[in-house]
Amino acid sequence: MTLFLSTTDLDGLVGRAELIDAVRAAFLDLAHGLALQPAPHTFPGAGSTQFLPMTATSHRLGLTVVKVMSDAPGNRPAGQPVQRSTVLVLDARTGERLAVLDGEVGTRMRTAAASAVATDALARPDAHVLGLVGAGRLAIEHVHALREVRAIDTVHVWSRSAATLRTFHHALDGLLDVIESPGPRQVTEAADILCTLTPARHPVVSGEWFRPGLHVNAVGAPPRPDHREIDATGMARATVVVDSTATQLAKSGEALLSIAEGATLPQTFGRELGAVLAGTASGRQLPTDITLFNSVGIALEDLAYAALAIDHARIPDSFGTEPRVPAEVAP
Repeated sequence: MTLFLSTTDLDGLVGRAELIDAVRAAFLDLAHGLALQPAPHTFPGAGSTQFLPMTATSHRLGLTVVKVMSDAPGNRPAGQPVQRSTVLVLDARTGERLAVLDGEVGTRMRTAAASAVATDALARPDAHVLGLVGAGRLAIEHVHALREVRAIDTVHVWSRSAATLRTFHHALDGLLDVIESPGPRQVTEAADILCTLTPARHPVVSGEWFRPGLHVNAVGAPPRPDHREIDATGMARATVVVDSTATQLAKSGEALLSIAEGATLPQTFGRELGAVLAGTASGRQLPTDITLFNSVGIALEDLAYAALAIDHARIPDSFGTEPRVPAEVAP
């Protein structure tokens, strides 16, 4: 039987701490040769819409995923989601279709979980001030995820949207101190840990603003080689760690544009997070180092989320609730 898991089915199904552990394990699998993560290839839809099929296999879990992400900038004026995705989960040996998941909840959670894994590996142990450029649902998820790995007590946040900031305040009311900043520069200069969470085409953060000891999670730009949030100076100043080198050199504007501008080299993006976790590549060496996790997202993260979601949907989960097997199943 194939599970079909909708956004409603998935909401609250997977815990943040267990997902962070699962994503960390997935990156280690990649470093140890226990997972496959090829670079994706984009193909055009209609108008400005692009589709990005993303695939990964975990030999340890015996699963293969195919995630199809759509990036449709034309949806924005109509108030529709710019990005949508669907995740197909297969038995890696038999090819049996195990589950189909709506990608919205999982993408948001696994993105923040990957940032938490990178932050735990790269940020100073005493880092406690979080800076957010962008205040949407992904920003809210990052606050919760990063609080799993660092004692975050203050957030400096900037957004162009007053309505988005109001929602952000409401979601985090009483959890920690939230300070609205007038611009990305003030957020960057105040932060111990900075997360850029915007679908920017042109840089919103300059590396000239980076102060010693900062850790950056650059995760907002879509997987398009002409989009970036961090300028070339920022990429050149930091010790850069990536989710997947092959994916970065195919889809990351931060990587490709900084290389084109002569600020970095392809090998700048050769240090993968899994290798840092495995101890075969260096990360932060000194408290004054500037570290930067550059991520456009990889399907192996979606696989880690999907494996947990399938387990929790079929059996009583760790939160003590009843199994959430959806009514819609197919042979």
